[in-house]
Amino acid sequence: MKIAIVHDWLVTDAGAEKVLRAILDLFPHADIFSLVDFLSQEERKVVLNGKFAQTSYIQKLPFAKKHFRNYLPLFPHAIESLDVSSYNLVISSSWAVAKGIKTTKNQLHICYCYTPIRYAWDLYDEYTANLKQPKKFLVQQTLKYIQKWDKTTTHRVDFFVADSLFVQERIKKTYNRESRVIYPPVQTQKFTLCQEKDDFYLTASRLVPYKKTKLIVEAFNEMPEKKLFVIGDGEEYEAIKNIAKENIILLGYRDKETMIEYMQRAKAFLYAAIEDFGIVPIEALACGTPVIALGIGGTAETVQEGVNGIHFHEQTKESIIEAIERFESMQWNHKKISDSASFYNEERFKDEMKNFISEKLITNSHTF
Repeated sequence: MKIAIVHDWLVTDAGAEKVLRAILDLFPHADIFSLVDFLSQEERKVVLNGKFAQTSYIQKLPFAKKHFRNYLPLFPHAIESLDVSSYNLVISSSWAVAKGIKTTKNQLHICYCYTPIRYAWDLYDEYTANLKQPKKFLVQQTLKYIQKWDKTTTHRVDFFVADSLFVQERIKKTYNRESRVIYPPVQTQKFTLCQEKDDFYLTASRLVPYKKTKLIVEAFNEMPEKKLFVIGDGEEYEAIKNIAKENIILLGYRDKETMIEYMQRAKAFLYAAIEDFGIVPIEALACGTPVIALGIGGTAETVQEGVNGIHFHEQTKESIIEAIERFESMQWNHKKISDSASFYNEERFKDEMKNFISEKLITNSHTF
């Protein structure tokens, strides 16, 4: 059986790439397709086991390596230009346009969906609100075109897999399609339990607006007696650095080993984003570190109130401060917290994915 795996774009080793790697472990001989592939040599070893993806024409357009997102209006056409017609099974790993890959009735197309395109649907207003004309008009027209394309290509997917109940609801609302929930894989075995905690809080993510790291920093500015470490870099780094008071230490980018050390020692991990699933909070839980997270999205499913963490319900500094005060009045079983993360391990994901794909192949008269 010939298998193609279609991933939106390959530019870093983030959450979706961890899922892609696990799917490649199941199908090591599959061919990989993507709009662009700009992984570093080290990332390529980790994500693709050293392989290269077959890419679209966007790979060769001017300035694509740094600014490929500027070619957003071309994404639908570019993904359709990738030829997977000779494959029996197509697995799309999609949070943008990969699910729109062209397939035929003789192929089985299973989409692992992280979310319907955020900037075209849920975050449309956020992406367009502060733009000035004429750029605002152009962006709005582009996103409306992508919305229409996204809906009209939904029939190309035979079966959807959602990465959380939250995304399952989005798929139903946006595409009017049913889906199976299979939670993403987390390398829980690498994030080991530490029961001795230090007197600091931790947050870690890409420093981009929707992650709301700046909001967490603003909350800790109001609590000068509490120490916060911030791991990550991105477009908001300088803005956060400029407002952070002395109790807040920005560490910038740190490798996985350093990240694990801070996660193990932190008294709690904070997360304020509305996530489709949220792998990083699970990594913190695996270390036995309770999570203080927004009670909306994926973290509403994985953080259990009073068991492995607590929720706040508004993206405001007041809500975060109240949650921290509540957290400090509670007692925590770090072993129980670590155990709660073990469900999300990689082998569980691989077993569920393999069983789901096998089931659909048999139903549709295909075999491995």
